[in-house]
Parts: sequence; structure tokens; C-alpha cells
Amino acid sequence: MSKRNQYKSLKDVLHLAYLQASEGKGKERHASGEPFEDQPICTIARKVGIGFCLGQALKKIEESRRLSQYPGREIGELLGAINYIAGAIIVINERAKERASAKPTPPLSN
Repeated sequence: MSKRNQYKSLKDVLHLAYLQASEGKGKERHASGEPFEDQPICTIARKVGIGFCLGQALKKIEESRRLSQYPGREIGELLGAINYIAGAIIVINERAKERASAKPTPPLSN
């Protein structure tokens, strides 16, 4: 089995999360034509921290457990959790790039 096929199931799930954000529930409720990183999932995390995304992901996970009798809805909540985690990763990466490009400040002189 090729390495590509060894990760096909993972790729399929991540693609479903992408579709949910770009064409499904995420687009319907949160997008107004702007890129993912400019939607509330990321803009709120920039304002209040990635705990927002992580908390929302935990909420989605809990909701999936409550909806376990409805497989489609259960999976939808878990895909939403993946998208919130992706939002956190985007903001973390942005902050890392900002820190890396920040110029060191000169020491204060007396």
C-alpha cells in the first residue's frame, strides 16, 4: 500500500471539514464572501485568544456526544470542531510569523 493510500481516510475527513466550512454550514452561517481567516472564527480568536476556538471545539465535541443517535448531525458537529481547531492553528501561525519578523527593541538607556 502506498503512503498516499495509508492516509486516504484522514484526507477524506479533512476534506469533509473543508467542505463544511467552504460550502456547508460554516459558509451559510459565518461567511459573507470573505476568506476563512477573515471570518469570525479567526477574527474573534485574534481579539480574545485561541481559547475561543478551543472552547468552541470542545462545545462541538460535547454536542456530538449528545447527538450520537443522529449520525449525520454527530459527524457535522465533529467536522465543526476540526474547523475551530484549524482556526486556532491559523492564528497561532500568524502570531509566530509576527514574532519572527518583529524587530528587537533597543534597550532603554538611563
